[in-house]
Amino acid sequence: MALPRLPSQVAEERDEMVNRAIFLDRDGVINANVKRDGQPVAPTMLADFQFIPGVREAIFQLKSAGFAIIVVTNQPDVATGRTPRETVEAMHAKILEHLPVDDIKTCYHVDADSCACRKPKPGMLLQVKAERGIELSQSYLIGDRWRDIEAGRAAGCLTILVDYGYQQSSLSTPDKTVTSVPEAVAYILTVEQSKVEQ
Repeated sequence: MALPRLPSQVAEERDEMVNRAIFLDRDGVINANVKRDGQPVAPTMLADFQFIPGVREAIFQLKSAGFAIIVVTNQPDVATGRTPRETVEAMHAKILEHLPVDDIKTCYHVDADSCACRKPKPGMLLQVKAERGIELSQSYLIGDRWRDIEAGRAAGCLTILVDYGYQQSSLSTPDKTVTSVPEAVAYILTVEQSKVEQ
């Protein structure tokens, strides 16, 4: 008679069958926003690019749980001339150096460009699915703006809003609302553990 499988064995088998990802917005999720005219916005200088406390450890937890870690970020300040593309790329090099991130997808357009990659459209997530065989229905998106949540919903991911109390131009309904990335990660790991125990 075959021995019952341990939960760890079930988890390993599921990880082998399903290629899952955590999609992370950048500004306000990985790094702190800066204030411009009283509004929280992306940093425009490398010197202002600072990781949010606790995020590094939280992302390592997700990586250890078997997720691909993908950053998906709108950076329209490049198109408007506020931030040089080289500066954005230097910020992303810093992310890749210090965090277990597998890839960074960046949209440099503004809304008027009507591109397929600018969130709330799901183009960057769909590109990752095509490149990596990601099962989007088993993946999560963590963001702090309505555009992030709508992109995740359109792609079929479970969406988590990090709510900083921003005044936003549009409303979206996430699957889960939290106050920090570590809280989001704790939620994800709880959900995943419940799947193992079923």
